[in-house]
Amino acid sequence: MTKLTQLLNIKYPIIQAPMFLVSNTAMVIEAMKGGIAGCIPALNYRTLDELRAAIKELKAAKVEGGSFGFNLIVNKSNIKYKGQLEVICEEGCDFIITSLGSPEETIKQAHAVGIKVFCDVVDLKFAQKVEGLGGDAIIAVNNEAGGHRGNMTPEALIKELVAHCNIPVISAGGVGRKTDIDKMLSYGAEGVSVGSPFIASVEANVTKEYKQACVDYGANDIIMTERISGTPCTVINTPYVQKIGTKQTWIETVLNKNKKLKKWVKMIRFSIGMNATKKAATKATYKTVWVAGPSIEYTNAILPTKEIIDKLVN
Repeated sequence: MTKLTQLLNIKYPIIQAPMFLVSNTAMVIEAMKGGIAGCIPALNYRTLDELRAAIKELKAAKVEGGSFGFNLIVNKSNIKYKGQLEVICEEGCDFIITSLGSPEETIKQAHAVGIKVFCDVVDLKFAQKVEGLGGDAIIAVNNEAGGHRGNMTPEALIKELVAHCNIPVISAGGVGRKTDIDKMLSYGAEGVSVGSPFIASVEANVTKEYKQACVDYGANDIIMTERISGTPCTVINTPYVQKIGTKQTWIETVLNKNKKLKKWVKMIRFSIGMNATKKAATKATYKTVWVAGPSIEYTNAILPTKEIIDKLVN
């Protein structure tokens, strides 16, 4: 038993991490049945009605020993944020994970209706801000995470946060098997957030090709690219990624130096990158930009979510 299992009333100290385009209710229902917590990005739903329907489905399927939550992008780039927060607070869930911005408003509104709030952080400075705002736990995003990752090693980040913060630390990144979970807990984490191993789950909302890539490629095939969101992001080093390169174009580099234009360049790059990622994840295309982290090293087959959980806990 850890502080995370107590906070969420779950059997094992694991959160199935929210993954853009990948996570869905089927995965989270299986996660809950397996005794862990599951989380879905609110942005995986185009409309607020779809988000509301997903919450109702998860509430109806909730089982003892499992819990569910949603991930919110809390900065200005997410124009749906306020509506998403409102719907989540109206319908209810066990927890919210905030990313990319100040969690202050989320914490205030969620706590008013009894929802816990965990916040992504990459360093001590932001972790202490989160604690000061009343966050329930810190998601420590390290340099082995998939997608947008931190800069510190799991050990260094966890130990620093545990030494200086009084709320639970949940480690995100670098977990593909039980040995990795034990390691993160030995550094002082109260639980782990695991994403990439669940991409190759039967229930995931992505193409068979994307799932198979997570089986065929390994940790050495994960590289950083600036071509998706303008912020470095980890992807599988497919022939297509090699062809287009991983750096911003020269024109983006020039425009990014202009303070007035920088914001717009980033928004355009984000939009283009997200569309490319969506196409690669959901339909057959040679333009394979597949987001994943190094923990796919231990993904050897496309399996039901239940079996992936069994591998992680046994």
